[in-house]
Amino acid sequence: MKNEASIRDKAHAASGKRAAFGADIDFAAFADKGVEQAYISDPAQLSPEKQAQLEGIGIEVAGEERSGTYMQIDHSVVHCNVASEGVEIMSTDDALKKYAWLSDYWWQAVTPDADKYTARAALHQEHGYFIRAFAGSKVCYPVQACLYIGQEDIIQDVHNIIVVEEGAELHVITGCATDSHVKKGMHVGISEFYVKKGGKLTFTMIHRWGEEIVVRPRTGVIVEENGVYISNYICMRPAKDLQMYPTTKLVGPGAVSRINSILVAPPGSHMDVGGRAILAVPGAKAEIIARTISTGGVVINRGHLLGQSPDTKAHLECHGLLLSEQGIIHAVPELEARTGNAELSHEAAVGKIAPEEIEYLMARGLNEEEAIATIVRGFLNVNIEGLPDALTKEIDNAIQEFSLRKYS
Repeated sequence: MKNEASIRDKAHAASGKRAAFGADIDFAAFADKGVEQAYISDPAQLSPEKQAQLEGIGIEVAGEERSGTYMQIDHSVVHCNVASEGVEIMSTDDALKKYAWLSDYWWQAVTPDADKYTARAALHQEHGYFIRAFAGSKVCYPVQACLYIGQEDIIQDVHNIIVVEEGAELHVITGCATDSHVKKGMHVGISEFYVKKGGKLTFTMIHRWGEEIVVRPRTGVIVEENGVYISNYICMRPAKDLQMYPTTKLVGPGAVSRINSILVAPPGSHMDVGGRAILAVPGAKAEIIARTISTGGVVINRGHLLGQSPDTKAHLECHGLLLSEQGIIHAVPELEARTGNAELSHEAAVGKIAPEEIEYLMARGLNEEEAIATIVRGFLNVNIEGLPDALTKEIDNAIQEFSLRKYS
């Protein structure tokens, strides 16, 4: 592969480089080796427990109303199929062997020497998915991808690539989870997305990690002229330590990005999550919308809008809701204009549910639990389109769980 030696050299040089944000993780606390998992022709062959976990992260086990499926457990690709025309799905290892041109995208939106986590992924990569929407194709159903940890104590290092070619439209649903018996592990995920001229990518990621899992995704997105990138990120279950800061670069006139996130931090979880949009050309537009809830955990929510060119517009919105006195929410909005004609704005608010809001709804016939559930449901509504029924039910169940508590 072109530049392979350069990539490895950069990774080796950064192998001890701490990330700008988040706790420093000692890789030696985990195991490098994993047991090879067998390939399965039908995900329905998985255990009922695994199937239930998959449904909770938006994965349709039967593959109905999906244009294809990629499934990786630990370090092994266990299932991959294409069910619609206009799309291609395989592991990134296979894609690199098949396409010499893929090296033009490999480590271009994310650099191997950004920190010790990107460096590790460059040196220890175990597959990851390659998804490509062919030029002009309108892929009718979402493609689904699952990254799953089934073994105790391992580190899963993946490198994902999505290419939406000129004029194509694609929705990808990625679900990440662990077996219920897995208590400790780590996931390092490199994701590079490329939206070509006039293309549209909707990317929905659902995290449902175990309570002692450390998660370090590293994502870079490049959007060309009149391209559209929509990201929906949902994490409503405990994770010991999650740190991610995806960066979207709008490099073509009329390029648009919208980043939505829903975060719920239960006791014991630490989430340092954000998003960055770089508006590099005139006519680019971006929006970052975050809804965070703490029921006892820590949430640091970062947002950064960088206007590098005139006639650009972007808005940042960070709203946090504290449902426990033990919880912490820290909003860090940043606006950076490097030209006089960039229009950047932000709105940030953190607080509790106001007693008068509950009283207002109770006066109209709801009991206290129903009133709290209604407020939380409205708070989490960021108009995310195309969510699977199972995931919508998961969100509703989490909201109902909140309503059964008393918050001071």
